[in-house]
Amino acid sequence: MRRGLVLVAAALVVSACGAKVPAPPTPEQALALRPANARLASLYETSCHACHAIPETGAPLVQDRAAWDPRWKQGEAVLLDHTIQGFNAMPATGQCATCTPDDFKALIRFMAGRDDSAS
Repeated sequence: MRRGLVLVAAALVVSACGAKVPAPPTPEQALALRPANARLASLYETSCHACHAIPETGAPLVQDRAAWDPRWKQGEAVLLDHTIQGFNAMPATGQCATCTPDDFKALIRFMAGRDDSAS
């Protein structure tokens, strides 16, 4: 019996040590977040920021892992396609005529919280 309790306690301790999803940014933090790369920051500012930094727009908030995780699980290729083709309220290319596919990938990774280069 005691051995069983020890195993249950050990399992609880190990499961409690799992990776935690970071808390979503506050509205003020979301407004201030930018990619560290100056070019990407400029693209983000002109094309992504207006929707992804303001909670009321319905777009997944920048760096909000809880909002982005279900989307991320679809795969980067699906997210890239949704970005380029448009999806629901997301306009095609996010209205970024100068973004390359690599730019979109980097911006998606930044907004989804999969890139630690935010400033």
